[in-house]
Amino acid sequence: MRIAGAVRAAVAVAACGVLLTSCGSSDDGAKGAAKKDDGGTGQAKGAKAPATEDLERIPDVGDRLQDKIPANARQVVAVYGQGEDSAKSTVVLYTKSGDTWDKTRSWPAHNGKKGWTTDHRENDKRSPVGVFTLTDAGGVLADPGAEFPYTQSTSMQAPHYWPKTHWHDFDYVIAIDYNRAKGT
Repeated sequence: MRIAGAVRAAVAVAACGVLLTSCGSSDDGAKGAAKKDDGGTGQAKGAKAPATEDLERIPDVGDRLQDKIPANARQVVAVYGQGEDSAKSTVVLYTKSGDTWDKTRSWPAHNGKKGWTTDHRENDKRSPVGVFTLTDAGGVLADPGAEFPYTQSTSMQAPHYWPKTHWHDFDYVIAIDYNRAKGT
């Protein structure tokens, strides 16, 4: 799957230094939720749209993780999972404007195959929850103008025995500094 937005995301988060991953749920279809009549807006009829500008904090992120965001961070990439055991998620870019945050963009995304966890273990097929830095990028394709150190290599190419829909998964990637040596 080609992710055209990944090119722009790589540039957008270059000054970020923070990734908030799988920190909460934005599942509008939670069990017991009222039936929606949203007219395609994603909002329940008569509901006030959530603010996207002048936010005092990153929405749906608890105090423990909120406190780990460096005070000098200018951007935060938050990943909202549809549920603890779901691979489906949404990536949201927040940009700091003065003392408040603005929701800049969002993209569909995926967590680990089995969802996310606060107790990540090797091979558990889950994404870890936490605040992580972003320091470098790379991919099969040439540097799109990322402001990170960028490594282009065909060694990142998805194996061709994978389904064709995944052959472009590594065209552009941003390294998340979780349990890794920076630059690798």
